[in-house]
Amino acid sequence: MPLRKWIYSANNAIEGILHAARTQRHLRYHLYFASAALFLSYILGVERTDFLIISVAVILVLLAEMVNTAIEYLVDMISPEYSEGARVAKDVSAGAVLITAFGAAVLGYIILFPYFRDIFEKGVYVAKHSKQEITLISIIFVLILVVVLKAYYGKGHPLRGGMPSGHAAMAFSFWIAITYSTEDFMASILSFVLAVVVAQSRVSDKAHSTAEVIVGAFIGSGITLLLFLVFR
Repeated sequence: MPLRKWIYSANNAIEGILHAARTQRHLRYHLYFASAALFLSYILGVERTDFLIISVAVILVLLAEMVNTAIEYLVDMISPEYSEGARVAKDVSAGAVLITAFGAAVLGYIILFPYFRDIFEKGVYVAKHSKQEITLISIIFVLILVVVLKAYYGKGHPLRGGMPSGHAAMAFSFWIAITYSTEDFMASILSFVLAVVVAQSRVSDKAHSTAEVIVGAFIGSGITLLLFLVFR
């Protein structure tokens, strides 16, 4: 597949995510809960297998909500007037979301309960993580916040325009991650220069305004720096 066609397809897919987040408040709630669940898992230091189970449960909830949104639009398009069959289709798809969310909540309770019991017995603590793990969670949080903010402002397209600049956010997130991971001055300087070049290119291509790029840079670097300070 040519690169331009792939980028176009990816842009449409991300546009679908942003549209769902922009129009469906329940999806936004699920994104908030997903962030909270992942952050809490990192604080408690859940084991790798438990973390994978929680991550899969989170993904399934988000997937179910998006499929439900697609079904609702499809039903409205096919049957714009009231129809009992259309009502049943919407109710069943909404029920699928409810079952998925309830199952994820049960899994979360079963997995996290022993960790909360340890806090009760041993006191509050914050688990430490490897540099690679902190980098991963930083990327996830930056992406989620970019999606939520783009959905909130509702301007531009996923890979072009809108507040904030996702490219700038990711570039400066990688800068902080590389700085802490390598602890090498030259690597930090080089990655910072590359991040600035990426941000400048978004302004030069008129894909973003200077303010959108600056906000994206602060989001990416700020979140990543905070997570490294907390979990390192």
